[in-house]
Amino acid sequence: MEQKIEIWLIRHGKTPENEQHRYIGWLDSSLGSVGKAELIRASETVSKVWVTNRRRTQETAQILFPGAKQILVPGLEEMNFGSFEGKNFEEMQNDSAYRSWVESGCLDVCPGGESKAVFCSRVCSAFLELIQGWQQKEPQAVYPVVAHGGTQMALLEQFGEPKRSYYEGQTQAGDGWKLVWENERLWIKGQLSFRSADAGTTAPCFGKHTHTPVPCRNRDFSG
Repeated sequence: MEQKIEIWLIRHGKTPENEQHRYIGWLDSSLGSVGKAELIRASETVSKVWVTNRRRTQETAQILFPGAKQILVPGLEEMNFGSFEGKNFEEMQNDSAYRSWVESGCLDVCPGGESKAVFCSRVCSAFLELIQGWQQKEPQAVYPVVAHGGTQMALLEQFGEPKRSYYEGQTQAGDGWKLVWENERLWIKGQLSFRSADAGTTAPCFGKHTHTPVPCRNRDFSG
C-alpha cells in the first residue's frame, strides 16, 4: 500500500519587493521587517523542513520551525522572470516585450527567463523526486515545504484534488496548503496561515494596472 504523506506547502513570508509588487522569481531577496513581524511559529514541531535556495524561504522556515534542519530542494524555485526581475508594472508598462508576455496570458518565455511550461515541468519533476526520497525513509508526521507562490500554483495545477486552475493555487505570503499525497495526487485538506491575525494581504501585481483582461492579471508575481 502506498504511504500517505501529509505535506504543508508554504509560501515564504513577505519581502519588501512583495510590498512594491516587483518580480522576484530568481532574485535572492530577504524577508523585510514587516514580513518577519507578521510570521508566527508553527504549532507543529518538526525535525526537518524543506526549502529552496532562496533566502526568503530559509528565513521563513527559521521563524516557523526554529531548530529544524533545513534541507535544500533544487528545482522548486520560483519562475525565472528574466529581464522582468526586480521591476514592477509601473516600470514596464511601456515595455513591448512585457506587454507581449502579459497578452500571452503570461505563458510565453520571459526574455532571458522561463516560460510557464518549462517552469511547471521543472517544479513538478523536482517534487516527484522529493516524494520518492520521502517514501524510502522513515516517515515523519508532516513534511513542511517552504517555497514560493509559483511553486504552489504549478503543483496544485498538476496534482491537486479537487482540481484547481493555475491561478487558484497561490496563497498569501506566509500562508500555505495542507495536503496529503496519495495515489499520485495532492489531496487538498485545507489552508494554513502562519501570519498574525492583524497581518495585511499581499496585493496582486497586476489588478487595477493591467491593460488587458488576461488570466494572469491577478497573479502576485513577486515570488
